[in-house]
Amino acid sequence: MLMTWRAAVKTDCGDVTLEGRESFDWGDTLHITADLPNGVIKSVAARIPAAVLENDKIFMNGYQTWTSCPEYGVRDMIWDLSRVPRPTVRKYDFDRYADYHFVRYPKLPGVTHGHSYCYFRRGDTYRLIGSLDEAPGYTMFEYDVSLAQLTVRRDCAGIKCGGEYRLFDLKFALGNEDEVFDAWFRAAGIKPVEAPKMRGYSSWYNRYEDIDRESISGDLEGCKTLLKSGDLFQIDDGWENAVGDWLEADSVKFPEGLRPIVDEIHASGLKAGLWLAPFAVKKGSKTAAEHPDWLLKHNGEPWSQGSNWGGFYGLDIDNPEVTEHLKRVFDRVIDEWGFDLLKLDFLYAAAPFGTDKETRAAKMLRAADLLRELCGNTPILGCGVPVYPAFGKFEYCRISCDVSLDWDDKPQMRLCHRERVSTKQAILNTLYRRELNGRGHLNDPDVFFLRDDNIDLLPEQKRLLAEINALFGGVLLTSDDVSRYTKAQREAYAYIRDLSENAENVRFHPDELRVTYTLRGAERTVDIPREWF
Repeated sequence: MLMTWRAAVKTDCGDVTLEGRESFDWGDTLHITADLPNGVIKSVAARIPAAVLENDKIFMNGYQTWTSCPEYGVRDMIWDLSRVPRPTVRKYDFDRYADYHFVRYPKLPGVTHGHSYCYFRRGDTYRLIGSLDEAPGYTMFEYDVSLAQLTVRRDCAGIKCGGEYRLFDLKFALGNEDEVFDAWFRAAGIKPVEAPKMRGYSSWYNRYEDIDRESISGDLEGCKTLLKSGDLFQIDDGWENAVGDWLEADSVKFPEGLRPIVDEIHASGLKAGLWLAPFAVKKGSKTAAEHPDWLLKHNGEPWSQGSNWGGFYGLDIDNPEVTEHLKRVFDRVIDEWGFDLLKLDFLYAAAPFGTDKETRAAKMLRAADLLRELCGNTPILGCGVPVYPAFGKFEYCRISCDVSLDWDDKPQMRLCHRERVSTKQAILNTLYRRELNGRGHLNDPDVFFLRDDNIDLLPEQKRLLAEINALFGGVLLTSDDVSRYTKAQREAYAYIRDLSENAENVRFHPDELRVTYTLRGAERTVDIPREWF
C-alpha cells in the first residue's frame, strides 16, 4: 500500500510546508529534510494516512521505562493527570516523571501517542514505524482513529535553525513480530551490549530502605543456599545517607562501609550489585546544600524531578564539577568498593528539557554515553530512563514500572501518573516490550515473589508474574527472604529458574492472552486470565 506524507515546520521567522514528492511503502526508510530560515523552531510535524480496522491493535511506546504502554484498541485513549487535583500534582510533582510537562494529551477516544516507535497490529501482521535517530529530538507519534491519520512530531521546539535540517528519519516495516523489529534495529544500526542473562536477588521489595549490615548479611546467608555461582546479590536503595550523597555509606547502618559486605558476597561465589541514582539529589541532602550550583535549573530555579524521598532535583551534567564528582563516585563504587554491576535509577533526571542548541533527547543520549564511559566494562542495569537512549548502551534495562506487593496498588493511586507502582502494569509492559529483549539490551521485568508474608498478591498472581518474568526477561530477580522458603517454595523457585534457562520457542499470542513455549521437547501454555487485565 503506497503512502504519501505532508510535513510542516513552524519557526519564529516563517513556516515551511513540504509535500511527499514521491510515495513510499511499508519496508521503506523515509528521510525528510528541509531548508529552514535562520530562527527558532516552534514545531515540526508530518502527517501520514494510516487506516485501521475495528479489531486492529495499536502500540505506542511510553516515554520512559516505567511508563505504562500496553496495546490499545481503536476506541481507547491515554489519560494524563487531569483526574488528579492540580494542588496534588504540584505538591508531589507528578508531572515530572515523564512527558506530561511537554506533551499535549488530547484525552479523546481513539487518540493515542508514544515515543520513538509504534506499531499497528492485525492478527500476526505488524506495521511498525521506528525512529532511526533521536538526537534531533524525540520522535513522537500520535494516532487519531477518526482521521485515520498518524501525526509524527519532532520534540525540538526552541532549537535554533538555519539551513538544512533533518526533520525525520523513520523506518517502516511490515511483517511478523520478528521481521519488523529485526528490520528496525538493523536499519538503526543498533546492537545490544553483549551480556549473559542475569539471575539473583535484590533487597528492595521486602526491606525497601530498611537495610543494614546485619539484614543484608542475613539475606546473603539465605541466598547462598539457593542461588548459583555467578548470580547477582544486589543491595538496593537505603545504603546511603541521602540520595545524591554517594561517596559514603550510612555509617550507622554500615559502620565498616560497603567493602566488607562486597567481599562477603564474592566469597559466596556471587556478584555484588549496587543501586544508585547518579543524577538524582534529594532536597536537603548534603550535596544539594553544599553545591546548589550543581543542580539542574529551569528558568533560573532548580527543577524538581518528583516526590520520592521527600522531593529531589537533578544534577547538571554540563557543569564540569558535576562530571568530575560523578567520576569520583563511580571510581569509588567500582574500584574501591568492588561492585560488579550497577543498577542506575531515575536516569530521566539528566534531561527533562533541552536548550536552544540541544534537544532533550540529545542530552539524554549524551547522559547515557557518560554513564557508559564512567562504568567502563562494569555492567549497567538502567532504570527510569527514556527507552531509546538505553539501546546499545546498557547491558540490562528495566522495561516496566516497579511491581507492587498487591495487584494494582491503592484505588487512589490508579488515578495517578502512568509510571506508578503496579504489578498489573509491570506484566503488561513485559509482554508488550518483549521485542526489545536481545535487540536493544536484555530486558529487566522487575522482581517476582514466592513468599507468603509481607505480600498481598494471590498465589495465582505470584505464579503468573514469575512465569512471565522468566519467559520474557533477560533479568530474573527475587526480593524474598529465601532463608524462610519452604520445600514447596524452593521447588517453585527451581521451576521458575528452569523456565528462564531452558524454555524455547517462547511466543506471546496477544489476541488470546496466551503464552506458548517448549520445555525439553514438551509444548506448554500459560493462559493469562483476561479478567485481571
